Amino acid sequence: MRVRAVRKDESGKIRTAGWVDRTRDPYAEGDILWVPVRVSEPCDREIPERKRYRGRGYYMVGDIAVLHGEEPTRHEIDVIAGFCHPRGILWTKSLLDITRTPETQMIWGSGGEVCHKEAGFKYILDPEKVMFSMGNREEKARIARMVRNNPRPERIADMFAGIGYFSLPLAGAGADVHAMEINPVAFGYLVRSIEANHLSGRITPSLGDCRTLLIGTYDRIVMGHFDAVTMLPDALRHAASGSIIHIHSIGPAEEQIRAHAEGAGFSATIHVHKVKKYRPHAWHVVQDVYLA
Repeated sequence: MRVRAVRKDESGKIRTAGWVDRTRDPYAEGDILWVPVRVSEPCDREIPERKRYRGRGYYMVGDIAVLHGEEPTRHEIDVIAGFCHPRGILWTKSLLDITRTPETQMIWGSGGEVCHKEAGFKYILDPEKVMFSMGNREEKARIARMVRNNPRPERIADMFAGIGYFSLPLAGAGADVHAMEINPVAFGYLVRSIEANHLSGRITPSLGDCRTLLIGTYDRIVMGHFDAVTMLPDALRHAASGSIIHIHSIGPAEEQIRAHAEGAGFSATIHVHKVKKYRPHAWHVVQDVYLA
């Protein structure tokens, strides 16, 4: 593919440029966009066509490829290794108990800690020891936008913080976040990720059971665990009229949520958002609960 180099901060110039081949997508490399060039126009270099991947689904956590589901075949492993050239390929078999500790097997290459970058934030973790859910990316961005668009600063409880999946983008959006995590390994990575993103002044980490760590009243409470609805009464004791609670579940849990809210003296307006398909006929959903 014939391309020209354009700095990312100057990418606006290519919107109306006549030399751009708009049938192809630009290729990013560091601070440079390699922009496809029409046949009749001069170019800076030629780069080989990118191969289209047609193998088993995976995602990258840092430089480690992660697979879920059934044990991969040798052919599937070889295809992934040849396509993305990872440091290692990790098979995650399941998540164990409330700590969401992954049961894993390194099936190719080597593992260890990574620095995973997403939406401008750095997440320090070892994917053999703690989970990282790529499917929550849009949900993290959605909640961060809500916080950023609020004209007043928010105090937020992240009840199942993990390594900072929601805490980092929420703090980056301007909130003061109380991040709670029961898994000591994940908590250690949470603290390191907070420091790596220079958010120590915005995030207060607490190790232990979130039900006993909640303190005061929060403007927003994030409950990013599929059993969250069972712990909603604890969260409601630290909410007020005007608070918003984001409750994750497999399938809608509106009736239970409304019953808990009314039992605590609130009325609830509930908006349901689909995050991703969890299994056939079942969705990972988030209920935005507005209390009054």
